[in-house]
Amino acid sequence: MHIVDSHAHLDFNSYADDLDAVLARSLEADVRTILSVGIGDGPETMHRARDLAVKYKGNPAVPRIVASAGIHPQEAQHANDDALNKLRALAADENVVAIGEIGLDYYHIENPDIDVQQQAFLAQMEIALAANKPILIHCRTSELATPQAKERFGPADAQDDLLRLIAENFANKGGMGVMHCFSGTADEARRALDLGFYLSFAGNVTYARFPSIREAAELVPADRYLVETDAPFLAPIPYRGERNEPGRTRVTAEFVADLRKIPLEQLAEETTANFRRLFRVE
Repeated sequence: MHIVDSHAHLDFNSYADDLDAVLARSLEADVRTILSVGIGDGPETMHRARDLAVKYKGNPAVPRIVASAGIHPQEAQHANDDALNKLRALAADENVVAIGEIGLDYYHIENPDIDVQQQAFLAQMEIALAANKPILIHCRTSELATPQAKERFGPADAQDDLLRLIAENFANKGGMGVMHCFSGTADEARRALDLGFYLSFAGNVTYARFPSIREAAELVPADRYLVETDAPFLAPIPYRGERNEPGRTRVTAEFVADLRKIPLEQLAEETTANFRRLFRVE
């Protein structure tokens, strides 16, 4: 069986001391491909995921690792010419299969202003289009934002703004991508699907407080969904609160398979095929 973790932060300090062991456990859980997300600690280090993909290439003791690169919306104020030029160079690298994670986040009061986030998002979608690569979308629903953030950002809704910008500036030009760690409503899921996007489900689909994510996981077509960890975050039940790691993609995959009333083997086959198609990897 071949399970894909479509979103993990392997370059984070959480794995500084035991990454080889983490990767070995992933293989034991049948997680045979991992997309290492390249946001680093900001634009200056967004190359680290690519470096990991190169380091482990061809190593039979670990899963296959491919990488992305991008400027997270919380770092949007650093999306200057130098950072964007670095991203263009990474986008041309054969080990970098996607741009991201990028998007909008009005969740914390300290996040950059809305216009700063949106300009960084637009610039990176242009880079993705030029490189003919899909994007990994980060978007936190504004309804869950902190009270201070709601006061600062006002009635603006990150999901609405994001889907509008994608429709007007990316999807209409043939751009494709995935809503990483999809956390919206069933209606928002349908809107993303209508734009040609895929939905990826992380460990929070196992949390009882988010029934809307489960509804989305049930309705998404078989050719448009993925599973992920967002490791080291969002460990699924029964590991919630612990450091997450790619091998636990299997736990989330089992949960989503039960929701969809299909065998785990079928889910693994479908999501692996979807990953390969979207990111053009064999």
